[in-house]
Amino acid sequence: MTTQAQKTLETFANPAPHRDYQIHMEIPEFTCLCPKTGQPDFAVLTLDYIADKLCVELKSLKLYVWSFRDEGHFHEDVTNRILDDLVKTMKPRFMRLTARFYVRGGIFTNVVAEHRKKSWKPEPKVELADFCNQSNTRN
Repeated sequence: MTTQAQKTLETFANPAPHRDYQIHMEIPEFTCLCPKTGQPDFAVLTLDYIADKLCVELKSLKLYVWSFRDEGHFHEDVTNRILDDLVKTMKPRFMRLTARFYVRGGIFTNVVAEHRKKSWKPEPKVELADFCNQSNTRN
């Protein structure tokens, strides 16, 4: 196999640094090992971020996530470690990593970790009226 797991995250320039926009990624095949039993832990990772100057390159993210496969980590540890590595590499305006671990011993574990750049303030959310549905209800 020519592709190997790696801890290096690569980036590329944000194509629209003048605008806040959400980047949403779902990583459904995350695995690591339970540090107590050595048994595999499986999770779906959801990464949401607002880039500043850099975005994460997808192949490097895939290989980075793959690098945890044979390592023992508690759920809380690995979630925060991944977030810290991404923040260190990209310096985003905002980032949230949600790790939804599959059942172990009858317990599902969800870990959510966030980062906000100190100077960043989110724009107020804009709610647009649904004119198509409103026009259908008029008499």
